[in-house]
Amino acid sequence: MTTAHPNAPDVIRSAYAQLAVTDLAASCWFWVDMLGFHVQYEEADTLCLRGTDELTHHSLVLRRGERAALDHIAYRVRTPEDVDKAEKFFTGLGRPVRRIRKGEGAPGVGDAVRVIDPLGFPVEFFYDIERAERLIQRYDLRHGAEIARLDHFNICTPDIPAAYAHYKSLGFGCSETIEGDEHELYAAWMYRKQTVHDVAFTGGAGPRLHHLGVAAHESHQVLRCADIFGSLRKEHHIERGPGRHGVSNAFYLYLRDPDGHRVEIYTSDYYTGDPDHETYRWNVHDDRRRDFWGNAVIESWYKQATPVLDLDGSPLPVSDALLDESAVTVGADGLG
Repeated sequence: MTTAHPNAPDVIRSAYAQLAVTDLAASCWFWVDMLGFHVQYEEADTLCLRGTDELTHHSLVLRRGERAALDHIAYRVRTPEDVDKAEKFFTGLGRPVRRIRKGEGAPGVGDAVRVIDPLGFPVEFFYDIERAERLIQRYDLRHGAEIARLDHFNICTPDIPAAYAHYKSLGFGCSETIEGDEHELYAAWMYRKQTVHDVAFTGGAGPRLHHLGVAAHESHQVLRCADIFGSLRKEHHIERGPGRHGVSNAFYLYLRDPDGHRVEIYTSDYYTGDPDHETYRWNVHDDRRRDFWGNAVIESWYKQATPVLDLDGSPLPVSDALLDESAVTVGADGLG
């Protein structure tokens, strides 16, 4: 079990991400036509999307912008009072904090607080969000990868121990880590919902968004997605996989959208809800950690990521990593 800071908001789960995209029509083709997201809301410069299992208004917002970037990630909190707690908590940390009233932020979301957290990431905390039609058994609407829901955020940060400590203070548990021989922390997977993670940290220059993880129900849907991209001669959108992770055990496929935002289609991880769940620790020299079959992790996966914006929409500066996992020569990776 984990013990949050007494003043921290009670986070339930990863809830949605908002991406700035340069061509909304191209983004709609990728996320809706190819991946299978459902369009919940649409206007000239905005798309709100959700998976078939999601009963909230959206899990992904695409907004037209001058540059491709992460606008913010968002967590849902347990009560309206936790929104106020988030405001006080991050103000107490001396971080930039902005109250977002209903109608000022993403469509369908009520009052929220948006902050630049101690890791330099734009993060929103909200409770109220519009409900959406149940689509779980609308098999007639499914296509592409048949995305079910948002699963997690993966963020690039130069200081993994600091990221771990901050999310511990928010009450997150840790399912798995990648560590050095002296227990140096190279990566960590942390959760509030009872799966492997709501957020993971990839060591690297940051703050940057490494990828959004979206869940499909079965591995054949991941394979079908790859086949569809290949059949349309759009295979250049596939960056890595399909494969099976060592960390999380998930079957995966990484793709890049037309702006270069990375998405992981993810399935077959495990339950973490028991109170005595123990962190599983991988050694950085185990070449099964990133791919259980020992397949190479390509350099772009380690080195490239999405820039993030501050509360006024300007790019945040990036700092170099303290530890670089890709510098460790490991089996099939061979990048050291």
